[in-house]
Amino acid sequence: MLERNDRRSRPRWLRIPFQSRTQDVRQVRVGATPAAEPCWLVPFVFACLFLICLLPLVSLAKAGFAGLVSGRSIGVLSEPATFAAIRNTLLTATGGMVVSVVIGALFAFAVALTDVRGKLALSFAFMLPMMIPPQVTALAWVEMTGPASPLLKTLGIAPPLGSPQPLYSLAGISLLLGVQHAPLVFLALKAGLSASPRDGVEAARLAGATPFRVISDIVAPLSLPGLIAGAAIAFVSGVGNFGIPAILGIPAGIEVLPTLIYTRLASFGAGTFGEIALLSSLIAVIAAAGLILQQRALSGRDYRIIGLAGANAAFTLGRYRPVVELALVAILFFVLAAPLAALVASSLVPAYGVPLNLQTVSLRAYEEILFRQAMTLKALGNSMFLASTAAIGLLAVSVPAAYLMTRRKGWLSNTLGILIEIPYALPGIVLAVAFILTFAAPLPLLNVSLYGTIWIILIAYFSSFLAVSLKPVMSAFLQMDPSLEEAARLAGAGFLRRMRDVILPLVAPAAGAAIILVFLIAANELTVSALLWSAGTQTLGVAIFNLDDSGSSDLAAALSVLVVVMVVLLMAALEALAKYLPEGVLPWRN
Repeated sequence: MLERNDRRSRPRWLRIPFQSRTQDVRQVRVGATPAAEPCWLVPFVFACLFLICLLPLVSLAKAGFAGLVSGRSIGVLSEPATFAAIRNTLLTATGGMVVSVVIGALFAFAVALTDVRGKLALSFAFMLPMMIPPQVTALAWVEMTGPASPLLKTLGIAPPLGSPQPLYSLAGISLLLGVQHAPLVFLALKAGLSASPRDGVEAARLAGATPFRVISDIVAPLSLPGLIAGAAIAFVSGVGNFGIPAILGIPAGIEVLPTLIYTRLASFGAGTFGEIALLSSLIAVIAAAGLILQQRALSGRDYRIIGLAGANAAFTLGRYRPVVELALVAILFFVLAAPLAALVASSLVPAYGVPLNLQTVSLRAYEEILFRQAMTLKALGNSMFLASTAAIGLLAVSVPAAYLMTRRKGWLSNTLGILIEIPYALPGIVLAVAFILTFAAPLPLLNVSLYGTIWIILIAYFSSFLAVSLKPVMSAFLQMDPSLEEAARLAGAGFLRRMRDVILPLVAPAAGAAIILVFLIAANELTVSALLWSAGTQTLGVAIFNLDDSGSSDLAAALSVLVVVMVVLLMAALEALAKYLPEGVLPWRN
């Protein structure tokens, strides 16, 4: 009875009577069962990737080459402003990388190798700066420092009026780039530290080796790949960062390559497209050089681990544990809590520089943002539309792409992976320029131009965040037993039926995580939309940047606080769904 009821509860195509087994086998032999995948699947995936990933990069390469050949744009390479921007880009990216390595390595060692308490909470809080938009990070730090800081005025420790803002400098840009990208080093290094051989560490300690000797001789060499990879990612991210150099550098007259491209595009003239194509190529070359140096640093080294992996809590801190925990909390306070507190204080005062007290506290900025400012309401609507459409729409590409990459190994999987990863690895400013060059002219046959519309931003988001959407879905496919789909296929279910009844229910939690992750990043994006927006298509990131640039610091702070609240709520929602998600989807739980 139980067997009969269970059989009835299955989908019809899984109800395979025992007596029909011979018939089913005969049908399989003569090819009656559906193919593993339809003939249209591979062309569909490649067509999508060509349009949103490859075509813009081809347009960028063509424009840069044409500018070099014609000589109309090559003069930009010899201008003093270009040399200064290259120098500033290298200095700030390198300085930010150093800060990221110091902070990220400290947290990674403490969380992965010691017995500190509250590791999940520490990891969650440490990941916040990476999830918060860079322009919000810069604005929060500006509100925390300087003579006009409302928080410092309230505490009575503000510098004298007329004192310079210390963050408006190359050192200030480097510091904030380091804070923004330290979680990247943390993630890369933590994975390597977690794979350290537990038995090797225990053997060394039993032999009398001091903790310092164990770290220097065993842990450090094995964690070197993660450290180098994290440093390279932090450097490349610093090269392409627009929000922090824009907030801190433009007021001080400090230009890096992304802000130089922004100002060149704003002052549109003859040969502008060729010039920004060459400048974007410089950013791509610098980013590629950083990744090549990473490969060279790791080449010729063998990092295979023999023994039991997972050196969790390899070092017991004993009476020093409260001291280490206090140090970690202090770092989080200075890089996260204090700047956000300053941001909240600035949003509650009527003007920048007014101390916060019972007489000056006001919610006027929030009322203005939410109910009166048409520009911010429009930006909020645009960001919600772009983020939600990109998050849901990308599943139409990421699910079939993940299916092909897991079912077909070899050149097909590698080619798909390269096409998807290249736009994500490129700095956002380069990707934006590529889309401008691709869609500036009217589309063939349709005679409609996407440039200056919200649709060009949406397509750029598809390209930029496809890799983000793919990762959770790919993890779910890798953890799925292929025999489930194979049983459905042998029972006569077609591809779409298998996708609906077998595959999609199993990858649904990961797909939900992909939607939230893409929405979280896209809703706060600035670098891509800074070059692609026009009147009526501004996003939240652009609105914050424009409000701060126009002197409305209280409105910019209020909008930034709302963005941070949204980020925290979305991350909390992901954390609540953690038990339903494949391992490795949530970065703070990785």
